[in-house]
Amino acid sequence: MTQLEHEITQSSPLLDERGSLVQIGWARRPLLDGNLEDARFYGVRAAQRFRIKRWDYYGITSPDLYLSITLADLGYAGQVFVYVVDFLDGTYHEESITIPLARGIALARNSDKGESSYSGSKVQTSFLVEEKLRRVKVRWDDFGGRPLTADLHFQMPTDHESTVVVIPIGDNRFYYNRKINCLPASGSLQIGEQTTRFDPASSLGNLDWGRGVWEYNSFWVWASASGFLADGRSVGLNTGFGFGDTTRATEHTLLLAGRIHKIPRIGIEYDPGDFMRPWTMKSDRVDLTFVPFLERTAKTNLLIIRSEVHQMFGRYAGTVVADNGEIVAIDGLVGWAEEHKARW
Repeated sequence: MTQLEHEITQSSPLLDERGSLVQIGWARRPLLDGNLEDARFYGVRAAQRFRIKRWDYYGITSPDLYLSITLADLGYAGQVFVYVVDFLDGTYHEESITIPLARGIALARNSDKGESSYSGSKVQTSFLVEEKLRRVKVRWDDFGGRPLTADLHFQMPTDHESTVVVIPIGDNRFYYNRKINCLPASGSLQIGEQTTRFDPASSLGNLDWGRGVWEYNSFWVWASASGFLADGRSVGLNTGFGFGDTTRATEHTLLLAGRIHKIPRIGIEYDPGDFMRPWTMKSDRVDLTFVPFLERTAKTNLLIIRSEVHQMFGRYAGTVVADNGEIVAIDGLVGWAEEHKARW
């Protein structure tokens, strides 16, 4: 029997003294304290860190490009990576570094306060959460032969809702995730002599903030977009599947003018043999087609840690029904859909 999704509305720790989830469900804002120090995956306390995965992934969508900056601590190793997708010429460039035992990577305890950072000899990155503002800075000395610097500001009004999911994975694993779409963005990106300036009237930021203990062999699909409707309202899409007990909660949401509209179930179909073919996303409230125009592939093989990502950038078209019955027409909304396989 399928359980109804539970909306979390009260604050609490993420884990109890036994390392079990205190609350399971979804929320519109982060209400749980990420007390990962209370995880109990291994009997030896010092070994816990090797199974806990943490990351902060920021992105910005403008009319011309998508920029993404990530800090990740995977226990055995850390990763810092930046990529830029050029919508005009259909190309992308990516640079990454892998750091044994994630030395030097500092990630904030929770998603609504604090600073995440890394400072190396050739790469410096900082994610700072201030009141109603998120500031993202990066310097990469050799980004395809040219220096890259970015200084971005993401506005975060107090009433701006997000997609928060807390679900178990088996008996002693869990997934705690917050995704924010449609953050009005400003600032600049400079690569060599070329400078791009972002205007909140046309550029929107997003955050994927993840914490948890996964199975060693993991798989997921994630699809998302942030943009504007013809009437000027901001619109965000978020959906995905692949791990955890999704009878308790899913991450299927429509974000309309800063408010979350929860979608109970969405069926996602695509061709894993040809990711460039159109994807479909359907339910009684969703009828969307996603047509890719670019495939970003990222592979990592560090023996213990392996991953393969096929991230498709493309355009969404179709309809989504809001909670109040409004039929929201989507036409040419730029976003992405990805398949990710990992051994970590």
